[in-house]
Amino acid sequence: MKLTDTIYGEYVIEGVLEELIMSAPVQRLKGVYQGGASFLVNEKWCVTRYEHSIGVMLLIRRLGGSIEEQIAGLLHDVSHTAFSHVVDFALDRKDEDYHDSIFQQIVMASEIPRILARHGYQEHDVLWDESKWTLLEQPAPELCADRVDYTLRDMYHYDYIALDEAVKFLGNLVVIDGRMYPKHLAAAEWFVETYYKEVISFFMDPLNIYGYDSLAHTIKLALDRSVISLADLQGEDKALWHKLSSAEDPEIHKQLRKLHRNVRVREDRNDYDIHRKSKARLIDPSVPQGDKVIKASSLSPRVKSMGEEAFKKAQEGVYIKIEST
Repeated sequence: MKLTDTIYGEYVIEGVLEELIMSAPVQRLKGVYQGGASFLVNEKWCVTRYEHSIGVMLLIRRLGGSIEEQIAGLLHDVSHTAFSHVVDFALDRKDEDYHDSIFQQIVMASEIPRILARHGYQEHDVLWDESKWTLLEQPAPELCADRVDYTLRDMYHYDYIALDEAVKFLGNLVVIDGRMYPKHLAAAEWFVETYYKEVISFFMDPLNIYGYDSLAHTIKLALDRSVISLADLQGEDKALWHKLSSAEDPEIHKQLRKLHRNVRVREDRNDYDIHRKSKARLIDPSVPQGDKVIKASSLSPRVKSMGEEAFKKAQEGVYIKIEST
């Protein structure tokens, strides 16, 4: 099969990767928006988990990662629930890790193990220990395929960066001992700035926060009243929305009516209706310097300043005034 990705271009995919892409768990991700409730309040916020999963796989391939690591990249998000991280807020999962906690369960209940076995792979060798896949995942604040793809993909689709900027950055990545690094400080500075656009200008956009807060409250209410179950979260966004909207529960209907694209909110720490804090997301990639790699913040006052400002913003959270619903 031929895949055409807006960021990475065209690739021919065969064998186990092709079969996994066509599997039900991966295809389901076409109906799961990466931004959670964001699409409900802004139609432009429409990147899906499927697009991101394909992108992570292709980035790993571009950087020379093995087929096994590409498989892990493709499948790393298959356990994300409908509306993605909204469920973490509904379940009060402060580490936003509910999908991680059910990953093995979801994989083992699917056709994924059978597909892997047909091609000579075992799920416990490929999927259970992400730490062996050093291109796919790295602890923050370093770069990894997951972090790089969602940042470039969101920021390009939402018009914060141009495609040629993303392509130029990808050309300035280097792999050393199985880990990715920006080749030079200028590339690191550009990515740090772009990442904080993602974290502050998008993730912490008042309208985005409003959508998350409203839908999380609705899902929690529906779970508490047994209108939906945790199993219902394993479908697509539209299916969960339909089940919520079909419930004979006036309070749930009232909450759902608050989620539409004419909502008007603003950030106001003195007069607010919602105060939302989420986990701090910081980036400080190491940069090769001779035979060493050194944190960008040690080389660039600008990177250090951006990190301090982002940390302060995360600690303060966002104060939102609802102007109209």
